[in-house]
Amino acid sequence: MRLRTTAALFALMTVALVARLGLAQAPAPPTAPPDTNTLVQAATEPVMRQLEAFRRDDFDTAYAFASEEIQQRFDRARFEEMVRVGYPEIARSVFAVVAEGERAANGNVYLVLKIRGANGVSIEAVYEMVSEPGGWKINGVVTKPDPGVV
Repeated sequence: MRLRTTAALFALMTVALVARLGLAQAPAPPTAPPDTNTLVQAATEPVMRQLEAFRRDDFDTAYAFASEEIQQRFDRARFEEMVRVGYPEIARSVFAVVAEGERAANGNVYLVLKIRGANGVSIEAVYEMVSEPGGWKINGVVTKPDPGVV
């Protein structure tokens, strides 16, 4: 009888200890990943802020929105030259709006922007956005002429 009482007491104390330590709690349900609209909104902010920096001729700030990969490929001076020569409508935009955005299977976000440059030329730009420790960063852009409404 004494063995049963000791075993029962041990079991009761174990249950109480486990409950007190929180080990008996059910694990928290996994958090759902953010929806695409939330990701697109978050990824849009650095693009628009970079365009604002370009309009002010603030290439130091604009460079900070570039991904680590872009910053490894281009130092600050080469970045400015690349943008001014290769993307004049982006370097000097007067209007920009996000037309579309989607999340890829790899987690990157792709944004389609309609941009009008100070030179009067309208383009469509597809931005690849990557999530880095500091937030969303611009990892590349591809442009084409846009004779549309912009």
